[in-house]
Amino acid sequence: MTYDYAITFACYNSVHYTKTFVDSLIKAGTPLDRIIVVDNGSTDETRDYLLTLQLGGRIFNKSNQACGVAWNQGILHLQAEWSVVMNNDLIVPHQWIENLIETAIANNLSVISPAMMEGELNYDFDAFALESSEKMKNVFHRHTQHAVCVCIHRSVFQEIGYFRANPKLLGFEDTIFFHDLAKSHFESAINGRVWLHHFGSITQNDMKKKLGKSEQDVLVRVNDRHLLQQSWLERKISKYKSKRQSEAWRKEELATYGMTLHGERVNQAFIWK
Repeated sequence: MTYDYAITFACYNSVHYTKTFVDSLIKAGTPLDRIIVVDNGSTDETRDYLLTLQLGGRIFNKSNQACGVAWNQGILHLQAEWSVVMNNDLIVPHQWIENLIETAIANNLSVISPAMMEGELNYDFDAFALESSEKMKNVFHRHTQHAVCVCIHRSVFQEIGYFRANPKLLGFEDTIFFHDLAKSHFESAINGRVWLHHFGSITQNDMKKKLGKSEQDVLVRVNDRHLLQQSWLERKISKYKSKRQSEAWRKEELATYGMTLHGERVNQAFIWK
């Protein structure tokens, strides 16, 4: 079945990861004319590389506008029934987008994210993704999602709006958007039918380097409870509930499947989160 979708990702330097990501999209059969790339002022070879691709659109910002602005630019440039917002440090499997949207429709989800393995790519990802998707295809983490890859139905934007377009947030835009989503009637979930490999925080590390920070430093300090208009107690309770739910999912999935929907590859081993 053919779905109406568009994919957008922002990039800032790290051209090697962007190339690796695009190569995996091509290998997976994802048409490049459905992809909008927003370059946030890269100073390496990223822009020259993007000009060699037959993309659905290229947007070159003069300076780093951060994720919220870039995601909105991409979403609005090629408007579709489903918009997929992704990182550029990913590897995708065959039929990933079709399976993601099909699962969302079958389960009445307006927002869906795939399962993912993070860290070193020192294993056979294709074989892992095929086996894991079959094993975990009926596993859902309801009422949650992640910005590494999130597929959003257009009705969500029409009701709650787009991402917060404030460059000073430097990556906090997804938290605000997901907070607004949680207060709406839209259903969301992370599901194990589709798996991605995520190298992890590549763009943020580049931004930290430019700002003279180490990878261990916080990119930007924000008072999240103020941005989310929560009292100290509300934010504390929200974080506690989220942690308890994650622990419950992990315990149940490890007991049933021997794995979870979120893993990390460390020293030739899979660590389940």
